[in-house]
Amino acid sequence: MRSDVELREIGREDFEEEDKVQDEIKRVPPWQKQITIRGIIASILIGVIYSVIVMKLCLTTGLVPNLNVSAALLAFVFLRTWTSFLQKLGIVTVPFTRQENTIVQTCAVACYSIAVGGGFGSYLLGLNRKTYEQAGVDTQGNAPISFKEPGVGWMTGFLFVSSFVGLLALVPLRKIMIIDYKLRYPSGTATANLINGFHTSRGENEPRVEVHGFVKCLLISFLWSFFQWSYSGGNQYGFPQFPKFGLKAWENSQFCRFYFDFNMTYIGAGMISSHLVNLSLLLGAVLSWGVMWPLIGDMKGKWFPSSLPESSMKSLNGYKVFISIALILGDGLYNFFKTLFFIIRSIHDRLKDKKLSSCPDSKKQALDDLVRNEVFMREGIPIWLACFGYTFFSIISIVVIPKVFPELKWYYVVVAYMLAPSLSFCNAYGTGLTDINMAYNYGKVALFVLSAVAGKDSGAVVGLVGCGLIKSIVSISSDLMHDFKTGHLTLTSPRSMLLSQAIGTAVGCVVAPLTFFLFYNAFDVGNPDGEYKAPYALIYRNMAILGVQGFSALPQHCLQLCYAFFGFAVVANLVRDTSPKKIGKWVPLPMAMAVPFLVGGYFAIDMCVGSLVVFAWHRLNSQKASLMVPVVASGLICGDGLWILPSSILALVKRNPSIR
Repeated sequence: MRSDVELREIGREDFEEEDKVQDEIKRVPPWQKQITIRGIIASILIGVIYSVIVMKLCLTTGLVPNLNVSAALLAFVFLRTWTSFLQKLGIVTVPFTRQENTIVQTCAVACYSIAVGGGFGSYLLGLNRKTYEQAGVDTQGNAPISFKEPGVGWMTGFLFVSSFVGLLALVPLRKIMIIDYKLRYPSGTATANLINGFHTSRGENEPRVEVHGFVKCLLISFLWSFFQWSYSGGNQYGFPQFPKFGLKAWENSQFCRFYFDFNMTYIGAGMISSHLVNLSLLLGAVLSWGVMWPLIGDMKGKWFPSSLPESSMKSLNGYKVFISIALILGDGLYNFFKTLFFIIRSIHDRLKDKKLSSCPDSKKQALDDLVRNEVFMREGIPIWLACFGYTFFSIISIVVIPKVFPELKWYYVVVAYMLAPSLSFCNAYGTGLTDINMAYNYGKVALFVLSAVAGKDSGAVVGLVGCGLIKSIVSISSDLMHDFKTGHLTLTSPRSMLLSQAIGTAVGCVVAPLTFFLFYNAFDVGNPDGEYKAPYALIYRNMAILGVQGFSALPQHCLQLCYAFFGFAVVANLVRDTSPKKIGKWVPLPMAMAVPFLVGGYFAIDMCVGSLVVFAWHRLNSQKASLMVPVVASGLICGDGLWILPSSILALVKRNPSIR
């Protein structure tokens, strides 16, 4: 037994620890002061810039890297520059805190996430007439009435009624996911670590290197994009046509799409993405455009009629689209069941641990955890508010969406919103474990089911819109949990996080359609031979047709090739997960390989150049590379993104570059 002196000592330590917790909590500003006017302005500005950037990526390759860390960095650069400028003018400003940094990042990410997940490059664009015609006007399941041209009004309304439901789906479970289950949410944790690092002594005293590096790279990227534009006076001219790989490669570049176009957005994205993603893209490009499509093209007249144009789904384009779908589905289904297995195993283990942790000798929580948990729970969100909000927005959606899309009956929407909370929980839990957001896969399952149920006349529209509903709710609720994890680690109130997410979502529902129409009116979006191919629009359209029609939609011998690539995707994932790490880290990612099958190899080369820069930098100075790679990548992406605005305006007024 412990003596009275030992018991008194333990009691004194407990009181001291409690005092430390309370002192730390008192230094955290209340949630109302964490949201500032300057923060909202910075959030909107960053959200608009990133909406333009990710919209370009969605409409060119469909591959968007995770930009949360980059948004947190940009938020720090903007507000640190602003406060420093005012201080030099002698104007007293409110201190810039990590909580405000987190709020700005959350609001900005919520804004540009609408551009990423709003379906502008996939299911919503798959409804337009051009995609309908590319899928084959005489194809069964691609009914003449199954298209709807894009419009700012209906797109904005659809986003408003579908996006806010997801914000409230999992709010009552935030304590279970963040505190009880202690899910990692790697992207949210990485963002929090970056923000905390900025606001420690190093972040307070040495921000100039990051700020100057970002501004320098932004200006270089902006000026380079202007220079490239000046020398692109025709389709056969400019830097994409420069024979960097030799004249023979240049002669075949129009078919093989192998060229390096010095695009700063893709180079920056390659610096953020892992080496495995970039190498998988390059492998997919070589395998498809370098080997498969030339061989299948030689089978014209045997496998498919020579009279058909290449863009027909019964011609070479059909093999491109459906083999891409097979790779995507194989990878998606494997990861879906893998994540489901992890969820069941993790919940089972936690139930066992709960029984063991009830013993009196369990270890005390660390001081940091006590502070974080106290702040996270101090200003909670009432459960009744979340339930009422979810019901309210669901009712609005059930009334409004069938009016926008008469093919989608109201009972389809009811069923979707009844299933959404459980699907959102599974996705958010799996994302917390693996950092893999499976929202697109839940949406694809809904697409196939609804297309098959609705039938050939309306199946395409019902499948595409239903896919968007499920995907939107599941994705936004998972993103909110990522933000809650960031807020938990940076001592930011859940109330301010939810409010900033709502503000960012509302701004995004307005900004994203306007950004889309900036591209849609200025460029030839959806042209398979142009820059803005929007490959996923055609992929999603054909998924809906496949759901209606079945395998009869496939051209000759395409089914066997789809089986092979579906199996390859499953086997590749199995090998990567079961083999030793030194072998598994070199197994390609099927989802990444699928993108260049339809788009081409040019952006894969750009992204591999980004990987090469990172690899060389780490070899020369690993410490500086770890600090500056996100800064340089963000500057390159933002500089090229800023040039998109003036280039779009020039295209709208028909001012084309004259230098060739």
